[in-house]
Amino acid sequence: MTPRSFLRPVLLLLLVAVLGTSGCARLKGMFKDGDANEGVPVAELYQKGHEQVMDGDWSSALTIYKRLVAQYPYGPYTEQALVETAYAQYKSGKNDDAISTIDRFIRTYPTHRNTVYMYYLRGLVNSNRDTVFLQKVWTLDASRRDLATPQQAYNDFKIVTERYPNSRYAADARQRMVALRNLFARHELDVALYYMRRGAWVAAADRAKYMLETYPQTQYQNDAVATLGEAYTQLGNTALAADARRVLQQNDPQHPWLSGDWPDYPSSLRRLNPFAGDKSALDHE
Repeated sequence: MTPRSFLRPVLLLLLVAVLGTSGCARLKGMFKDGDANEGVPVAELYQKGHEQVMDGDWSSALTIYKRLVAQYPYGPYTEQALVETAYAQYKSGKNDDAISTIDRFIRTYPTHRNTVYMYYLRGLVNSNRDTVFLQKVWTLDASRRDLATPQQAYNDFKIVTERYPNSRYAADARQRMVALRNLFARHELDVALYYMRRGAWVAAADRAKYMLETYPQTQYQNDAVATLGEAYTQLGNTALAADARRVLQQNDPQHPWLSGDWPDYPSSLRRLNPFAGDKSALDHE
């Protein structure tokens, strides 16, 4: 055997050993966090996750709480870990995961002292759900979205106010319900204005009346009356148009419809520009 042929298998064995050592180091690093949390007492593990929540490190908190729930599926620390897990998922934008965790908690602990908070948190999640990147960048009107999840948010806040009227979350839940009702009202009125712009005056009047009946006392009620006034004027119903004008003069004498300056639709050029943001005839306020 020549020296060169003898060295080849030796070098090959050295290469395998180096690669094996490097691979083990990488695997050890990959599971470092999991190993660090495995077998840790529940109180210590919870405190570790809670500190991450307080620091706003949602990803680390979720990893720790996942380990806690897996190792200790029952007990007060697990209950609180689930609450904070849902909160961390909400803060990190994992809305579907947050809803799943909240629903699991409510099903498992329907009489828990934190159940009211979980209903409240579900309302927050549903209020924020389905908010897409374009809406954040181009400030698209939320009232023109699908309103299924905002409606669920309204129902969640309603549960808080009706079942837990004395809770610390009830007052804020009521305020959020007001904001959501305004959102729903604006949605209906934007549909009415859509009909008006296309000359569908009967449909516009019907939608405005529906809005006033379904969502009374919202910030858009005077716009709904103005919509009725304009629709009845275009339909030639002078009596109903005069009634709408009288009501509007009493409640909002500065409304632009009274001076013939409403609705003020966005220009065609604006509508062709995707970066201009949404503008409704309701944006006169």
